[in-house]
Amino acid sequence: MLVVALDGVPFTFVRRLFEAGELPNLRAIAERGPMAQMDTSVPNVSSVAWASFMTGMNPGKHNIYGFLDRHPGTKKTYIPTARDVRAPTILDRLSQAGKRVFSMNVPVTYPPRAVNGLVIGCFLSPNLEKASPSPEVYEVLQGLGYQVDADPWRARRDKADFLPHLVEVFDARMAATRHFWRQERWDFFMTHIMETDRLHHFFWEEMETEDPRFAPAFLDFYRRVDRALGEIIAWIDDDTTLVVLSDHGFCSIRQEVHVNTWLAQSGYLSYTTDAPKGLEDVSPSSVAFSFDPGRIYLNVRGREADGWIEPGPDYDRIRDELAAALAGMSDPDNGAPMVERVLRREDLYTGDAYAAAPDLVLEMVEGYDAKGPFGKPELTFKGEALVGMHTTPDALLSISGLALDAKRPHIIDVAPTILSRLGVAVPDEMDGVSLGDVVPVRG
Repeated sequence: MLVVALDGVPFTFVRRLFEAGELPNLRAIAERGPMAQMDTSVPNVSSVAWASFMTGMNPGKHNIYGFLDRHPGTKKTYIPTARDVRAPTILDRLSQAGKRVFSMNVPVTYPPRAVNGLVIGCFLSPNLEKASPSPEVYEVLQGLGYQVDADPWRARRDKADFLPHLVEVFDARMAATRHFWRQERWDFFMTHIMETDRLHHFFWEEMETEDPRFAPAFLDFYRRVDRALGEIIAWIDDDTTLVVLSDHGFCSIRQEVHVNTWLAQSGYLSYTTDAPKGLEDVSPSSVAFSFDPGRIYLNVRGREADGWIEPGPDYDRIRDELAAALAGMSDPDNGAPMVERVLRREDLYTGDAYAAAPDLVLEMVEGYDAKGPFGKPELTFKGEALVGMHTTPDALLSISGLALDAKRPHIIDVAPTILSRLGVAVPDEMDGVSLGDVVPVRG
């Protein structure tokens, strides 16, 4: 099996390009395994989505809720990595079944776990050496000009300068993919392309508005990706299953929404300093605080460092009040609603990591991007650099030989489908179900 992950590529956008006669190689892939629109995790950030993909489980089991979290009972925050993934991944399960596996750049695979094969870490790796599972792999990657990730600060400084850099990073990623594919006959081989996500974050609006400077470059990058997919098609035989998927959709940002600013303005959050910078500056009297993207945590006794809200009726009453207030959050410029739904933790998550789940999660109206910085004076902000945001629906999935029309797939369904296709038992604790005409062996 060969899996190509195209981070953030929307199903509807790809279909539009097909209709315009673009992306012939991806279109050929979609003919082998009819492409389906796929839902993703909540929240829809890449770390949560790919952890859900890799485990076939919801965050309540795998323990990744976002790019930032806090240690229980403290105000110390950290960036979750593979060390924090509590559930076995498909790489673990395939290795245990004696399969040779390869994975490169899949989010939340840093630090690389020991497997029957090779894992090259993701963009969370602090440097290339630490992303590499061995000194030998590091030397190979270094020789290929491989980079862990494109530098987003270059886009913030100069978008025109960022584009050739993005191409350089992508080309090196493909060179590494080519090199390791040829090393041996892997049972499972996965490469992850982060560059599409970076393109979208910084150029999606320019693409949608047909900006004469950047829209053609946007399409040219997609053509480059499509040529790479054409090369990949040529590598595989009829016995190899090809999987192409993304982890979420994309849209233009209307406004970034500083949720902690709304909480402070509404009396639910206060600080111990006039210049708050982080969770450590949140006052013990606060009702709640927020992390990206729209994760709301109540100040619960026994869970938060200064918690005072008693679990039980008090918690339920305060949370219901807060949820109702959040649902009415509106754009200060025009009064438009900014929140589609306010979701409760018990409606989203189950499992051994449930205690770490946010109490509420905001599902925003498309175009309103929930952000979690502390101390911002303005509720909303529209920047010029970051112009694209994730959406929960509109990921894509194609699996050669499978008709994905029995149910709308969810990203947690891909792991059990992969195990089934490779003849490995699907564990009962997986939340996803095997898709298409492959019947899973349960056990």
